[in-house]
Amino acid sequence: MRRITWVFWLILAVLTVLWLLAEPGAFGTHGIFPVRTLLVQLTGILAIGCMSLAMLLALRPRWLEGWLGGLDKMYRLHKWLGIGALVLSVLHWLVTKGPKWAVGWGWITRPAKDGGANLSTLEAFLRGQRGLAESIGEWAFYAAVLLIALALIKRFPYRLFYQSHRLLALVYLALVVHSLVLLTFSYWTTPVGWVTAALLAVGSWGALQSLLRRIGTGRRVSGRITGLHYFPGVRSLQVDARVPGWPGHQPGQFAFATSDRSEGFHPYTIASCWQPQNPQITFIVKELGDHTRALHERLRVGAEVTVEGPYGCFTFDDDRRRQIWIGGGIGVTPFIARLRHLASHPQDNRPVDFFHSTAEVDEEALARLAEDASHTQVQMHLLISSRDGYLTGERIRAAVPDWQEASIWFCGPAGFAQALREDFARHGFDVHRHFHQEMFDMR
Repeated sequence: MRRITWVFWLILAVLTVLWLLAEPGAFGTHGIFPVRTLLVQLTGILAIGCMSLAMLLALRPRWLEGWLGGLDKMYRLHKWLGIGALVLSVLHWLVTKGPKWAVGWGWITRPAKDGGANLSTLEAFLRGQRGLAESIGEWAFYAAVLLIALALIKRFPYRLFYQSHRLLALVYLALVVHSLVLLTFSYWTTPVGWVTAALLAVGSWGALQSLLRRIGTGRRVSGRITGLHYFPGVRSLQVDARVPGWPGHQPGQFAFATSDRSEGFHPYTIASCWQPQNPQITFIVKELGDHTRALHERLRVGAEVTVEGPYGCFTFDDDRRRQIWIGGGIGVTPFIARLRHLASHPQDNRPVDFFHSTAEVDEEALARLAEDASHTQVQMHLLISSRDGYLTGERIRAAVPDWQEASIWFCGPAGFAQALREDFARHGFDVHRHFHQEMFDMR
């Protein structure tokens, strides 16, 4: 989490510093319109930079996963970049429009325009397209505000989000045209221009891949559903599928899956260990929205399913002598996969304490979990909140006296994770290095 926070602010800082190198006299500029010109350029560069990198992350590049801590962290950064682009675009729009409004209200006077003498042919051509580029940028800005706002509204149905979010690729390409025309021409021969050009190229490639529905196609395999089992107490559906072309996965990873292309791909944590001789994959899907609520009625054994992945770095790999697992609600899923892996790979026999805290109860699901744990050396701690109260850092430390020598692996509600992180940090635990959290939130 700290890494992607630093990356986000570093992106803004680097672009700002590069812009300052191209405008060394920026801090000595006076006058409303000269300052406006500088701020329009700065906010525009920062906004299109954020959008370009968001487009790159939308491609789900595997080569960035290890460095950023997994696709879940990459999507969190993607979200921050989208919000950053939205805020910076609003500032860009206000800086552009504000002085014009002030002129119209008679508060200030517009300075005389530069006649544009001694311009190169290319610069003169671009200046001639300014009016069109400004109109394209303004309407693209309005569309971007709407689409990004819809993406941030969790109640907006996923199917509609999936379809509408792809339109941002078209909006982005319109803003590329806007940027190419309106970026100060002299910038193109400076580092800020070179970096901006690279970002526009990368972002445009990402936008085209999205429009052509090419994202993740090289990591997709087809399979068929071989089993379905519904757990009514926890409102969850277990889906078993045979996927002959699947490359394999580690416990704790997730995949995108769909049985309906119009609905789009949904991310699900994998609840099975990989056995090449038996290419089966299992998902446990919690009813959390309109799509997942209907799955147990719509899916059928034998139906075709497409799976993409695997993704994620929540793979239980570290050098600590002990591990503490914490699964809240449906966050139990990656630990089921790890339990099944340990049952068939007993050589990883370090001490593990597994705390599963749940408000909903399904006796069959809990019995299966206990059965999985019984085949390993993992110490199981089950807490049903209505009966046992809430799981706290104090209760974990009481149950695991040598907790300071452990790593913590958490999957569950974000608020629960934050409370535990803060609690353990107050007790001297290095949460930045040894508290691993699956941020399973793709919006």
